[in-house]
Amino acid sequence: MDLLAKLPSKPPADLPVNLPEKLYLLAYDPRRGRITRQSTLHLVLQAAALTELLRRGLVREEGRTAVARVRDSAASAGLDPYSAHLLGRIQEKRPHSWSWWIGRAPSVGRDQPARRIREGLAEAGWIGLQQGRAAGVFPVTRVTLDGPEVRAALAASVTAALKGPLSRVDPADAALVALVAAGRLRTVLDPKQRREHRGRIEKLYPAAGPVPKALGSALAWRQASHTAEIAVLG
Repeated sequence: MDLLAKLPSKPPADLPVNLPEKLYLLAYDPRRGRITRQSTLHLVLQAAALTELLRRGLVREEGRTAVARVRDSAASAGLDPYSAHLLGRIQEKRPHSWSWWIGRAPSVGRDQPARRIREGLAEAGWIGLQQGRAAGVFPVTRVTLDGPEVRAALAASVTAALKGPLSRVDPADAALVALVAAGRLRTVLDPKQRREHRGRIEKLYPAAGPVPKALGSALAWRQASHTAEIAVLG
């Protein structure tokens, strides 16, 4: 069923405020009409949720570990569904490194970041969800955008952070750029653009704290594991 027609349109000026929601929308490829980087998107979104919690002061760093601050429930008001879920997980667990948390992002099941985030975006009217079957057999959920304006505005904020005066870059936009670069989202920055803006990106990295570096390590580890598996099978 196509849910898009039932969802209200959002004016371009009204944009998501949470980093996981922004990263999810930026992972959408308008030309292909689908979400990209499916194999590693859960890691990128996990990193985005950690950064959102860190920016809001809901988690802090002790040594090299992420520790949840003890606060009342009002502190999580306004969080996207997945960031709120992750905060609860951090509160339940003993302290772990940022890399540990990124690597523990579920890639399947009800609690995977992409699923919770897309459901929240659909409920808020940012996207539509179409249920279908691949090859007529496997159930799939297709994501549709209610017009290109919101995603285009988010992409424009990335461009402005890379090319505008550094002193005018909003901290949230700086963190967004850091995650886009570390997560290698080619739908926003291709390898050539990452090389071209390397100097500015390095200056924006601190806005996301230690998370981009941890994300880069998690992606490198996943790639190495994938390469090793191919070698064994090969």
